[in-house]
Formats: sequence, structure tokens, C-alpha cells
Amino acid sequence: MRAIPILIVDDRPENLLVLEQVLESPELIIVRANSGHEALEKTLDHEFALILLDVQMPVMDGYETAALLRGNKRTKNIPIIFVTAATKERSQVFRGYGSGAVDYLFKPLETGVLKSKVKIFLELYHQRRLLEEKTRELDAKVMELETLQSKLEESNEKLRQLSSLDGLTDIPNRRFFDETMTREWQRGTRRQKPLSLILADIDHFKAFNDAYGHVIGDDCLKRVAKGLGKSILRDVDTIARYGGEEFAAILPETDETGAVLIIQRMLESIKGLEINHKASPTADHVTVSFGLSTMVPNTDLSPTQLIESADRALYLAKNSGRNTYTIS
Repeated sequence: MRAIPILIVDDRPENLLVLEQVLESPELIIVRANSGHEALEKTLDHEFALILLDVQMPVMDGYETAALLRGNKRTKNIPIIFVTAATKERSQVFRGYGSGAVDYLFKPLETGVLKSKVKIFLELYHQRRLLEEKTRELDAKVMELETLQSKLEESNEKLRQLSSLDGLTDIPNRRFFDETMTREWQRGTRRQKPLSLILADIDHFKAFNDAYGHVIGDDCLKRVAKGLGKSILRDVDTIARYGGEEFAAILPETDETGAVLIIQRMLESIKGLEINHKASPTADHVTVSFGLSTMVPNTDLSPTQLIESADRALYLAKNSGRNTYTIS
């Protein structure tokens, strides 16, 4: 165990010597001060567990020294025991306590009483240090737990994002589509604003896979997903893989006219990809058909009706020659 520093303050060297001889112990580092000013200086170099302070000293007496120690943030919690030969009148004792003393010792000193009182305050010092150490350990554990909690939340968010993305195209998946559709339908019901849904299907995709193979087919899906996504300009709009070669775009607060403009951008975007499709009877490149439905959500309708309506429109578009769109 590390030795504990205590400060003894007296203007008479013989008194300091007596205190030092009585208190001498391997557990203690005894530091001397011959005046109040020197005592204050010593506190700059040591962190004392206890101060034994003589009351009757020239220039700066014990009361003034104690008051200055109590007024300093660094030293205000150091216990001070006054050592005095002065009268034991209550007024003097109360003055000492008012100056910041926690106890009194009267000269001539009784060795047993001195040792006993010092021992008590050293035990309190040990307990305080132990408490501070445990507090630091607890704070470190709390910080560690907060860091782990932050990492866990970050991991959970990444997992949530990954669970919401289609593994092939890196755009939102069907699960995310369903959640978003429900949320936007509820919002549209509250605000009574139109909600548009676009369903898109790659034309003759089975024939594309048969002609080029599934690896090229997967690349085609990625490029089409990216091309459709470029046509979505607002953060509130959502493009998702609906299933297989089908995609869906949820357009909150978008009327039919606004949704048609987006479909036209999508048609141009897909055309600009220039993905060869030698097996297509529609065109020599990959094309996409679109179905559009727009509704103002309300409690008498459901998102399923909007999806079914857009799906009927997509079916009509495919029966109308493909590479086009139909509005339901």
C-alpha cells in the first residue's frame, strides 16, 4: 500500500518534532510546515489525507490558514485537526469549527488520543480513495457499456438496412415495399393527398435468360434497377424490387400527371441502357412495361386495392404491345 502524506503545521520546531516522533510510521509520509504560508505552499506539491494545524502562530494563525484551505477547491475537503494550547472555552472551539476544523487536540498532547484520531481519519481517507476507485471503475464500465450499446445499435441499424435491401440489385426489397406502402397509405389518409403506384415488368425476361444465361440475366436486373432508380428524383419516393423481374415505385403526394412524367423518364432511361435482347419480339433491346394507379387513400379503401389496380394496368400494358404504360 502506498504511504499516505499528512501535513503537520506549527511555528515551533520542537512541537513538530514531537508530532513527527509520535506519528512516525511506514504507512505515513509526514510533511512539515513552520507557518500558515508554508502550509499553503505544501498543499501545491502534495495531496494530503490530513492536516494537523497549530492555532497560535504569528503572521497567519490557524483559523486564517484553515479558512484559506477551505476556500480553495483543491484543498477544501482535507480534514483539519486543530492542535492548540489555547483555552477550551466553547467560543474558541466554535470558532475553530467555523474556520473549517473537523476536530481538536489540546496540548500537552496525549499520545493515545492523537494516534487514535489520526487513525480514524486515515481510515476515512482509505474508504474515500476506495470509493473513488470504485466510482472510476463504474464510470469506465458505464462508458464501456455505452460504447457497446452504440455499436449494437449501429449493427442493428446495418442489419435492418441489409434486411430491407434486395441482395441482387441493392435497392429496397419486397418487405421494405410492403412496410413503406402501409406507412404512406396511412399518411395519405391523414393528409388526403394522392398516392401513386407504378408497377414495372421487364418484357420477355424469361426469353432473355434463356438466350443469355442467368448470370447475364442478373446483370440485366441490376442495370434496369439502377435505370429506374435514376428516374426517382425525390427522397420521399421509393423504388423497390417487387419480385422476380418486377419493380415498383411508391410516389407519395403525386397525382396521375406527375406519375406519368416519371414513367416517361423511366422509359427513356431503360432505352438509354441499350441492353441487347435478341430474343425479344418487341424490340432489339430490353424494354419495360408499366402499370399506373393513383388513389387518394381513405379508410374505405386499402393499399391492396391500389396494388391490384396498378397490376391490372400493367397487364393491359403488356397486352397492348409492351414497352409502354397503361393507367388504371
